[in-house]
Amino acid sequence: MNIRLAKEKDVREICQIYDLARAYMRKEGNFAQWRNYPKEEDARQDLIKRELYVLEEEEILAVFTFFIGEEKNYKEIDGAWRREDSYGVIHRIASSGKKAGITRTCFSFCLDKIPYLRIDTHEKNRSMQEALKRFGFQYCGIVHVEDGSPRLAFDYIGE
Repeated sequence: MNIRLAKEKDVREICQIYDLARAYMRKEGNFAQWRNYPKEEDARQDLIKRELYVLEEEEILAVFTFFIGEEKNYKEIDGAWRREDSYGVIHRIASSGKKAGITRTCFSFCLDKIPYLRIDTHEKNRSMQEALKRFGFQYCGIVHVEDGSPRLAFDYIGE
């Protein structure tokens, strides 16, 4: 599997993967997360900022946003981050569902860029919570996203 920065030509396929992820969440009983999000506009903004990545193996299998820097929604946390170092942020990770091990591959890619990662997820996104715990992320508390809704916040401290 190969991870690369997304290109303009990938946007349609990326949006299809977002749709598949939304359907998967609904099937798992998560009706609250990703109602009308992410949109094509979100993918294009991430693309412009060079923060949108795809994981491919003959076709795009997953998409995620990754950047190193401050996430405004992580400034306040009901709980505590385990470090105050520079960190990488992972958002909008979505898979086509065609291959296992996608999150592990994406997390490892990000960890190769910086040894401290932060991520958040909806309380009903049990699949992502399990993936985070399997990889070794630790629960840190609650953060709030732009619309004010709460998210479970996790971090990972690498070597």
